[in-house]
Amino acid sequence: MEQQSQKNYGTALYTIITVFFFWGFVAASNGIFIPFCKTHFDLTQFESQLIDFTFYGGYFIGSLILYFASQASKIDILNKIGYKKGIITGLIISAGGALLMIPAVHSGSFIFILVAFFVIAIGFSLQQTAANPFVVALGPPASGTHRLNLAGGVNNLGGLFGPVIVSVVLFGTANDAEAKVVDISSINSLYYILAGLFLAVALFFKVSKLPVVTSSEKIESSSKSNGPLLIMLVAFIMMMAADPLVSLTGLNKEIFVYSSLAIIVLTLFYVLTNKKENPNQWGAMQYPQLILGMLAIFIYVGVEVTIQSNLGALLNLPDFGGLPESDIKQYISLYWGSMMIGRWTGAVSAFNLTKKTKTILTVFVPFIAFGIILMVNHFTGTNISNMYVYGVSIAIMVVAVFIGQEKPAKTLALFGTLGVIAMLIGLLTKGDVAVFAFISGGLCCSIMWPSIFALSITGLGKYTSQGSSFLIMMILGGAIIPPVQGFLADTSGIHNSYIVPAIGFVYLVFFAWKVSGVLKKQGFNVEELAAGGGH
Repeated sequence: MEQQSQKNYGTALYTIITVFFFWGFVAASNGIFIPFCKTHFDLTQFESQLIDFTFYGGYFIGSLILYFASQASKIDILNKIGYKKGIITGLIISAGGALLMIPAVHSGSFIFILVAFFVIAIGFSLQQTAANPFVVALGPPASGTHRLNLAGGVNNLGGLFGPVIVSVVLFGTANDAEAKVVDISSINSLYYILAGLFLAVALFFKVSKLPVVTSSEKIESSSKSNGPLLIMLVAFIMMMAADPLVSLTGLNKEIFVYSSLAIIVLTLFYVLTNKKENPNQWGAMQYPQLILGMLAIFIYVGVEVTIQSNLGALLNLPDFGGLPESDIKQYISLYWGSMMIGRWTGAVSAFNLTKKTKTILTVFVPFIAFGIILMVNHFTGTNISNMYVYGVSIAIMVVAVFIGQEKPAKTLALFGTLGVIAMLIGLLTKGDVAVFAFISGGLCCSIMWPSIFALSITGLGKYTSQGSSFLIMMILGGAIIPPVQGFLADTSGIHNSYIVPAIGFVYLVFFAWKVSGVLKKQGFNVEELAAGGGH
């Protein structure tokens, strides 16, 4: 990767990191907006989860378009236009989506609102593809991981503030003398601000003298891998068109909802087990660790998103607090804050510290992050006294970090097991115990992305870049799994529907075990692998 490392691009780095904040802010604020839209538009739980479907589906479609355009032209499109222009273009598209939200809200059409979310996410997809290598290039290569960890931390801050700010915009604070009359149009000002910020950052990059960041890697052709990607696109469309397909065929909706998930899973299993006569035609998909990892990323992102996206409906039940949408922000922010707690803890190991200092920080950093979460919620007038007990979950996570010893397979298996236990506790109990058990799923998910990524791309050689792009596409899980849980909630109850993330964590434990065996057969020692930066 070409770069001008002699200059200090500090201002550019801090500016580009703001886009990481935007990603976290918008994604996490969906946890407030989803239950609000469910009530406002009188939606089923499945229909409310279409917000996540369109948002994370935008990431998938954006990545897919970029991949197929590059394959067809045999030119890395993003590399050709430059990462700087890629980020600017992505910001402008997201700004257009944010402005589109204004007429969408005024129209009273939920579908129009979904279209606006989709446009924002398409822009985010382009930004994310370009921003990560750009952050690495803004300084010495040796400290690139540190900059990505900093960017990830800012992303998590966005995840913490998103639910709180959106809740205050919609419902006011707990300190307001009078209950605020909730009007969906009150969200308009937030999207005007977001659009303005997107455009301001784009303008800054346009006028700034920044390093030319390009990649010297050639596009590796892999004609056989196109088929599975297109089949997954069909599954995505099937979920999107579930209602029209029901009208057209007279079949039950569950057939299309569950089939879309089954098609994706079975397609990956087919690729995994199919004997490959010409391996090079499969590109990165010739490697079993990559296929297992694609499914792992799909499930991990789906689990991470679905736990909090369905949480508002759970908290609305009398057995779990009977809370209206205006009172759930502390739980949604605690969930995304849990991601921050885990990732800040994991980031400690990225710095060159003595063993004693690293041990001390690993113990104290998560509780400092927890204190920040409590403080942010306290300032909005929220009663945070019942949140203190969550410190027990954080203490368990700290112990797990030490046991994991920064080994991706071991860490993933351990946190996946804790995720299964947390979901089962949530399923078998009610009240605060169940709620905090489900929220602690965020702690379990927090360190999974770098562990899965490191295990999945090991040994891919010249197909490493292609394999990475396939893994990014599997953010698709955030689009497919929440609606599946939402549909199950409509038919079997929201509490019982949390069996979905429980099953997801089981696969992640299986992946850690299975991929370890696969890599050992290829001559790699999984104990020597180190996890990279977080998602």
